[in-house]
Amino acid sequence: MSTKELSVSTVSPDELELASVKQNGQKKMNGQDGAYTSDNIKVLEGLEAVRLRPAMYIGSTGEMGLHHLVYEVVDNSVDEALAGYAKKIEVVIHVDNSITVIDDGRGIPVDEKTLDNGEKMPAVQVVLTKLHAGGKFDSSTYKVSGGLHGVGVSCVNALSEEFDVEIWRDNHTYEQDYERGHPVSKLRQTGTSKKRGTKVHFLPDKTIFTVTEYNYDTLAQRLRELAFLNKGLEITLTDERTTDPKTGEAKRAEFRYAGGIAEFIKHINRGKQILHDKPIVMEAERDGVDMEIALQYNDGYSDTVFTFANNINTVDGGSHLSGFKTALTRTINAIGQQMGLFKDVKENLSGDDVREGLVAVISVKLPQPQFEGQTKGKLNSDIAGTVQALVNEKLGMFLEQNPPVARKIINKAIDAARAREAARKARDLTRRKGALDGGGLPGKLADCSERQPERCELYLVEGESAGGTAKQGRDRRFQAILPLKGKILNVEKARYDKMLGHEEIRAMITALGTGIGKEDFDPAKLRYGKIILMTDADVDGSHIRTLLLTFFFRHMQELIKRNHVYIAQPPLYRIKKGKFEQYIKDDREFVKVMVKRASDGMIVRHGENATKLEGPALTKFMGQLNEYLGFFDKVNKRLRNDEVTGLFAKLFAHEGKEPAKRTDFEGDASTVPAKLTEFYNELKKIEKNYQFKGLDKPVHDEEHQTWSLIFHDAQGAERKIDWTFASAPETRQMLAKYSQIKDLLEPPFLIEYASKAATAAEPDPEETEGETTGEIEAGKPAPKRIGRASHEPVEKQTPHELFEYVIEQGRREYQVQRYKGLGEMTAAQLWETTMDPEHRTLLTVKLEDIAETETIFTTLMGEDVEARRKFIEDNALDVKNLDI
Repeated sequence: MSTKELSVSTVSPDELELASVKQNGQKKMNGQDGAYTSDNIKVLEGLEAVRLRPAMYIGSTGEMGLHHLVYEVVDNSVDEALAGYAKKIEVVIHVDNSITVIDDGRGIPVDEKTLDNGEKMPAVQVVLTKLHAGGKFDSSTYKVSGGLHGVGVSCVNALSEEFDVEIWRDNHTYEQDYERGHPVSKLRQTGTSKKRGTKVHFLPDKTIFTVTEYNYDTLAQRLRELAFLNKGLEITLTDERTTDPKTGEAKRAEFRYAGGIAEFIKHINRGKQILHDKPIVMEAERDGVDMEIALQYNDGYSDTVFTFANNINTVDGGSHLSGFKTALTRTINAIGQQMGLFKDVKENLSGDDVREGLVAVISVKLPQPQFEGQTKGKLNSDIAGTVQALVNEKLGMFLEQNPPVARKIINKAIDAARAREAARKARDLTRRKGALDGGGLPGKLADCSERQPERCELYLVEGESAGGTAKQGRDRRFQAILPLKGKILNVEKARYDKMLGHEEIRAMITALGTGIGKEDFDPAKLRYGKIILMTDADVDGSHIRTLLLTFFFRHMQELIKRNHVYIAQPPLYRIKKGKFEQYIKDDREFVKVMVKRASDGMIVRHGENATKLEGPALTKFMGQLNEYLGFFDKVNKRLRNDEVTGLFAKLFAHEGKEPAKRTDFEGDASTVPAKLTEFYNELKKIEKNYQFKGLDKPVHDEEHQTWSLIFHDAQGAERKIDWTFASAPETRQMLAKYSQIKDLLEPPFLIEYASKAATAAEPDPEETEGETTGEIEAGKPAPKRIGRASHEPVEKQTPHELFEYVIEQGRREYQVQRYKGLGEMTAAQLWETTMDPEHRTLLTVKLEDIAETETIFTTLMGEDVEARRKFIEDNALDVKNLDI
């Protein structure tokens, strides 16, 4: 009997069936059944490919890709400005993390275009639904642009669950709506307008993106750069998620710079001691390339160089950067030789020497540039020689004509070369010794046993005492502890060799294993995948954390960019009652816990019929009420009247996908919508109570063919209710939440407590601790609760009053402790709350806005005392969690 026969005779029926399936599958793979035919070739039509492989078009489906959607839309508006047709761009982040971008350019064309297949559709629909469609292929329309592939805004459309475009063109207003790349309405002319431009609103698709929350600083950095790179262009960024507690206005920044990149240089160098007053600016157009370069030196020890091609931040550099670096080093060495400044220098200055203290911006604009990939991080166009020739000529001429400035720059570079030699000797002390040298790790480092770096964690702990507690509480397998004595050196004020002579910094560098300095630093040699800063929440702890962040930002920035640096987050609260205790991580969780505990035994009766709400239903309602009130307060900042906002929610809320409906505001010039008429009549009833200064009858808007209502409050401020107000993301969210609980929001609210439990089941000990009297015996009902159960019923008139009362009751009978530092915890508590990967919370340190980060570190850690004093004065009233 053959081996094959033997194997078949000994297998089970199930295994035989599986073998048969595999055999058939193998036949199909071999083509015996004709399985691999043209039917297996799939052609992705239209935007289907973008949704299937989004990272190919926007870089990722994480935070980078999410922000890239905004850049694609804004870049189109900037291209209008480059062509000379736009002067202002507005960007708004709404509370639901949707985005609106408005420009005053020519407006996307709306006339019909005939496609190759004979199909006719509006040009705007072609732009928004067809890949590789746009006006950037025709050099007569856009001589220079950032959008080159015609996939930008159509990708945004494909990856958005809602996408709306409004166009003002030829004295008319046009609108069209899309969902996930597909039009859900035809292009419609909605009214007349003398404006011109385009408004795009989109909500990223939550099924595509792993991150859906926009970072204000990331967008601000990009928009600020665009304003610097385009002289006179005004760009505004408004964040409706964040409001000023004093004025109620949304957070807003305005970017407009008449001086262009020279102002960019001044912005980065704010608060620093500069070597020459004015930035050196070089501009020229050669070989079809428009080049603008500005540079200025400060007395710092690091360099900052930004590079751009057609307004796109080429974060990975490219040919324009390499040409600049080569020319800078060559020119400074040549001028130094001419001026006889190298008598004591053994060799020419290196590139690192001449760039110490340099701040530079390189901006090139060229037709048809070549980038690496759709995200355009690196410029591949062969223009290094063109940039090099410009810098050689212009910078050489400037330094020859300004000897004092040349002497300051070259002497600083010579000092850098000497320090580099001294630092090389000091750096040797930080390198890990080999096996024959007897170890080399810092003596106070409690290392872990794991040797796979990605599994290891290094805690940098403030003080020997907390370090000892952390050593006792850690998991020795993968957690290492390095206690730091006192406050480390402020590297913002220290030269390189002095920094390397500092014991605590040397211990950190040695423990990390990466080496330091541009020649030796290698992030691949990092010994720990996570570097966790664990300091107290008091003033000293914050200072030590800032000193550590300064060190990483200035000398190991790559570790931050690779997401290796974290900040530990001890719990904010501990609640305790008897033997029961619970840790709570933040204010939101605190509210949730307080509501759950307050709801136990509580009964809320609502409305004229006194309908009862208790138990899990009450807990659920209070959670929904908390969400509703959060959005209610945001909307109310526009109307400034609780009753008016409540009336609006009651009248205009719809259930389902559209919490607000445009039809409630639409109509011809002769017919006021019924809902708006009803709202007007309700406002008339309360007009005297709230002393309105005026209440106008609804008015018709010709531009959008919609109606609006305006009233003036007691202070005379104008409050407008229209479709723009009703369709705002925060209003839609409020109306959606209202629809879920509207039947439960009728006042009055009567709060009382059950006199005894509904069943004889033994109560939860953590709930009854300190609350019950007597013993629990089999067959007897649970004892009466004392305290809350004996309260008289309490009546509240508004949802706000009800919610605040419930939170107050939740805090009763519990000791609430708000933590300030690690020293208040035992080793077991520190492990359980802050170090255990299953339960802890870590904050990732990210570099969102390099220019602003530069300014912050310079202001807080640099030499300019006056700038630091002003910063403290300006922000003193906004400080949170200050511990003195």
